[in-house]
Amino acid sequence: MTPSPLTVGFDLDMTLIDSRPGIKAVYDALVAETGTPIDTDLVVSRLGPPLEDELANWFPAADVPAVANRYRAMYPAYAIEPTLAMPGAREAIEAIRERGGRTMVVTAKYEPNAKLHLAHLGIEPDVIAGNLWAEQKAVALKEHGATVYVGDHIGDIRGAQAANAVPVGVATGPCEAEELRTAGAHTVLASLTELPAWLDAYTERTAR
Repeated sequence: MTPSPLTVGFDLDMTLIDSRPGIKAVYDALVAETGTPIDTDLVVSRLGPPLEDELANWFPAADVPAVANRYRAMYPAYAIEPTLAMPGAREAIEAIRERGGRTMVVTAKYEPNAKLHLAHLGIEPDVIAGNLWAEQKAVALKEHGATVYVGDHIGDIRGAQAANAVPVGVATGPCEAEELRTAGAHTVLASLTELPAWLDAYTERTAR
């Protein structure tokens, strides 16, 4: 039996990039513009779910769509420059290419802003799919034949499971390692610096 080609998907925020400083800056600007008090430190401590879910904690439901549109419009000016690549992010993408694999980013973030982040940081996946959260991520993962999906949130683990991809947790975001394991992660890495070694073990097993 021929093994499936290696296609690895990644979440974006707190998996490939540390977007906390940039997102905090956007929320601070939103506070200044709207006068609505927002605990921006709390917001950036729980990144992962869709923007609208977070905004619903601070704005009336009827205002959330308009505020979300304004946030996304402000985002490029405030959030791209301060955002950094997570340790091992670029090396993880390269490690997959070296092994003949393909890479993709599947994120709940607004897709145009996700592309701005990746271009700014010089991270070049083969596919970028935005506006997808939790089980919705399976749509893109299945479309592109992802065999592994790496993420920092239990929503990422659920997305991988829905796509029948191997769920790999990385304990660099809001979810602790044990929480990721309980959600069904096949393995949990301390950071993406551990991914190349895990890939070697994984590809060796699947090649048998």
